[in-house]
Amino acid sequence: MTSRRPGAVPTPAGLAGCAARAARTVWRSAPAHLLGYLAVTLVGAATPIALAWLTKSVLDGLAHGRTTALLGLAVTMAVVTTAAAAAAHAAQYLRAEVDRRTALRAKDELFEAVTGFAGLAGFESPAFLDRLRLAQQSATNPGRLVDTALSAARSTVTVAGFVGSLLLISPWFTVLVVLSAVPALLIELRMSRQRVAMLWRIGPAERRELFYARLMSTAEAAKEIRLFDLGAFLRLRMLTELRTANAARRRMDRREFAVQASLSGASAGVIGVGLVWAILTAGSGELSVGDVSMFVAAAAGVQSALNIMVSAGVMAYEQLLTFHHHVSIVTAGPDLPVPRSPRSLPPLRRGIELRDVWFRYSEDHPWILRGVDLFIPHGCTVALAGLNGAGKSTLVKLLCRFYDPTRGAILWDGVDIRDVPPETLRARIGAVFQDFVAYELTAADNIAVGDLGAAQDRTRTERAARDAGVHDAVAALPRGYDTLLSREFAQDAADDQEDGEGDGVLLSGGQWQRLALARAFLRSDRDLMILDEPSAGLDPEAEYEIHSRLARLRSGRTSVVISHRLGAVRDADRIVVLADGVVTEEGTHATLLADGGTYARLFTRQASGYRDDARPAEAAR
Repeated sequence: MTSRRPGAVPTPAGLAGCAARAARTVWRSAPAHLLGYLAVTLVGAATPIALAWLTKSVLDGLAHGRTTALLGLAVTMAVVTTAAAAAAHAAQYLRAEVDRRTALRAKDELFEAVTGFAGLAGFESPAFLDRLRLAQQSATNPGRLVDTALSAARSTVTVAGFVGSLLLISPWFTVLVVLSAVPALLIELRMSRQRVAMLWRIGPAERRELFYARLMSTAEAAKEIRLFDLGAFLRLRMLTELRTANAARRRMDRREFAVQASLSGASAGVIGVGLVWAILTAGSGELSVGDVSMFVAAAAGVQSALNIMVSAGVMAYEQLLTFHHHVSIVTAGPDLPVPRSPRSLPPLRRGIELRDVWFRYSEDHPWILRGVDLFIPHGCTVALAGLNGAGKSTLVKLLCRFYDPTRGAILWDGVDIRDVPPETLRARIGAVFQDFVAYELTAADNIAVGDLGAAQDRTRTERAARDAGVHDAVAALPRGYDTLLSREFAQDAADDQEDGEGDGVLLSGGQWQRLALARAFLRSDRDLMILDEPSAGLDPEAEYEIHSRLARLRSGRTSVVISHRLGAVRDADRIVVLADGVVTEEGTHATLLADGGTYARLFTRQASGYRDDARPAEAAR
């Protein structure tokens, strides 16, 4: 998806691009709120300077007995103070609204890109998953960048105003204060780079910690955790990962504490020197009381504003370093090669050919498929058999174009599927995967995800459920097809949670299997149906019923079936045996039994268990 090493620090040009993208995101998300936020920020920046000058005027007036103007100055100070307070409250609201709107847009942009990746390579890559986690965390960064940018702008205005004031009193001290901020900036930038590098290093530990925490809090793992008494074991693993991450954060915090304490001490020293000079100079009559007041306010204001500017710059730098993960994903481009001249995909009439197909997940991984030659005739059911790890599920991934072959080609009626947009190919395919998803949605939605066009067509949804043999079970649920299939979420937020009436419902494994089959039945008219262990969670009677329904529904259409229960595939038009990534046997059930090879051995071994169970009954008769 991107060739850049995930943990590498982006170049200055790359950071500039991230900043530009963040600015566009914020402007498109909340232009009016952003302008309002800018206005109240400028008001907030000007008020300290105005108050400092008003205070100087009041003190000088009192010192010289000019009391006639004091009432006007007092009223002006009250107005400025009120405006500052109102601006602060307005800024708080506007900042929150900008953050909300920007985070919404950034998150939508991120997951539009994530769901747009046509293949699976990224989702099976730890490095990509670490990057995705940081990208999700940085969804609010564009809004925060606005906060830091406006904070820096506010401090710049304050610095400019106070520097001008301080120059009138002591030019040399003004230069000293400004220059003292330069080392602080350089040191803080270095610390920021170190913090972002630390966050990348602890990413895997934090993901593992979340994995263990999620494992201990889900219904799926609850039975085994309690039966095998895994609670303490998993808790220890979780805490070990958390301690690893915390140790790295603690070391970083200690370094930052030491650095920032030193910088604060240096700043205090500079201010102290200036304050001693101002007091001594005032004692000699060279400065007035108002001048001393202005000096103190200006020196402290400049120092504080410079510190805020440094912190804002460092924070912006750190936010850009994490936001570049977001930018890297949304600008990564297609993860599968896009054909220059996409071809249309004709309705399947002849068949699908795998021609000398080799595949491995990367150069560091072993070959999964080694020169597979296979033809899947139109209108036929082809069963894939073999031991675990033979390459059956990988072959299915290639047929769906979740990956491209490392070598060789897959042809659909002579058209290389790499020359066809993935969405066009997948629109012609229906599938039930062995690791199907149990969505925490309503029963109707769980079926309709197989073809979203059926979401508003309850007749189609119910027909698919009847074909899968799950209609009666769904209709008997508390709210029928509108029942939420979940124990994690309530059926309705307005439901009474205390008495459990709003809780969702969980299905049995076999019922979930049938629900997944119903999704496939919504696509029963597609050119190719892929059934990866379609009856793994069913009892023998239900398995026989499902395969009978599949045979009837798919009659005359092309299907690929994977099953370790060889009795379920004996009626396939062609059975292909894979071993070590190559086709070792091919034929009908009868011919493969007669050949006495791997298929015959596996089938006989499975069948012998049933014959052994049947012998006592036969003897009794």
